[in-house]
Amino acid sequence: MTTPLSTPAEAPAPSADALMTVTGLTKHFPVTRGIIFRRRVGLVRSVDDVSFDVIRGETLGIVGESGCGKTTTARMLTRLIEPTDGQIVFEGRDITHLRPGAMRPLRREIQMIFQDPYSSLNPRHTVGAIIGAPFRLQRVKTDKGIRRNVQELLELVGLNPEHYNRYPHEFSGGQRQRIGIARTLALRPKLIVADEPVSALDVSIQAQVINLLADLQAELGLTYAIIAHDLSVIRHVANRVAVMYLGNLVELASRNDLYERPRHPYTVALLSAVPLPEPASRTSEGQRQRRERVRLTGDVPSPLNPPPACRFHTRCWKAQEVCRTVPPPLEEQVPGHFVACHFPENTPPAA
Repeated sequence: MTTPLSTPAEAPAPSADALMTVTGLTKHFPVTRGIIFRRRVGLVRSVDDVSFDVIRGETLGIVGESGCGKTTTARMLTRLIEPTDGQIVFEGRDITHLRPGAMRPLRREIQMIFQDPYSSLNPRHTVGAIIGAPFRLQRVKTDKGIRRNVQELLELVGLNPEHYNRYPHEFSGGQRQRIGIARTLALRPKLIVADEPVSALDVSIQAQVINLLADLQAELGLTYAIIAHDLSVIRHVANRVAVMYLGNLVELASRNDLYERPRHPYTVALLSAVPLPEPASRTSEGQRQRRERVRLTGDVPSPLNPPPACRFHTRCWKAQEVCRTVPPPLEEQVPGHFVACHFPENTPPAA
């Protein structure tokens, strides 16, 4: 039986209490040709001018289609890859271009949960060695000793502390992800960036891992930035949701506002594709009402040569000439709801 999902409280509007502030974040990967004299022939515009805040104690969800730049953004937030442009400020400190030596102490504060629990754990190391690695790498001395701390972490994530000497291949996918979560929690970070933490897991145990993350957040006061393509998962775990398309941030709003009144046409199309428990829902009067399915035409353009101005105009049913010539800025149309669109949906005619 699937564990019921817990739903967080509605997040307040973004405030000055931002744990991390991202401004104009950009990542371009060069495309080269030649073996000896390698010359650049193009750029893959993976992430372009993305800005948002991660509020202390909240869960920020980042969603979008495959290839929209979600994972690249996550790896830049944790400084696993170097940004091309923009700024990342963590607790008032600019960490955008810190060298590895200067970034090393901050690894205690910013950690990452990886998508694949099978490849993110070293098969030659025991669970005790994997979870205890952060203590040794950061030279953290503990009163109880590393072994006792690792056993407490195993118990915290719902695993048997006696499995200290077992190897990753002796665990299921869900248990391996719990091991990865325990390793992430070892140094008690303030910000955890989770890159699709349940997408590789069986549906029957996804809810268990989601509820574990929610319980850990409430108990340890964690802040999450969760990357996902499953909008149903994000609806249950996130306080605010950021929607990305082809490297751009197109909409940012609180969970309830975005799911009930999406304004960007791309968000409307994404939500229309979320499967419902019943094909036809019922209105308050008991009448059956079908949700309209928005079908986007064409393929996602290549990030090597993205469309000019609004990158969604090649697939948008509301596109006009201004969409092809003027890039829409990310503007706050209502308090806490930011949209990058010239002709947004669910907007009063007067607006």
